[in-house]
Amino acid sequence: MPAMTITRLHADSDGQSHAEQLSLDTHPKLTSLMAAQGVQFRSIEAGHFLDWHPAPRRQFVIMLSGHMEIGLPDGSLHRFGPGDVLLAEDVTGKHTRRVIGDEPRVTATIPLAD
Repeated sequence: MPAMTITRLHADSDGQSHAEQLSLDTHPKLTSLMAAQGVQFRSIEAGHFLDWHPAPRRQFVIMLSGHMEIGLPDGSLHRFGPGDVLLAEDVTGKHTRRVIGDEPRVTATIPLAD
């Protein structure tokens, strides 16, 4: 079974968003209990596009169904599907989001407590 990874979006000191892969093996802090504000389930229709924006807060986004693509300022595209986990921490950066494919994107979003 492949190791579980989480994609982390974060902003550098210049305010540019970047993506990095975190594994539970190399980032054991991810296995600790984290304080959260709650959970929100969302469904966004196929084809929806959200232009450049920062993450609204530090949050985990867990893909339940559908597919999405995150675009970063360096031109890279990152695709996510069911079972993928995103840690959005680029609250001062920016990225785009597009729901790809023919089905809605359904997620569980968990805002992290400060």
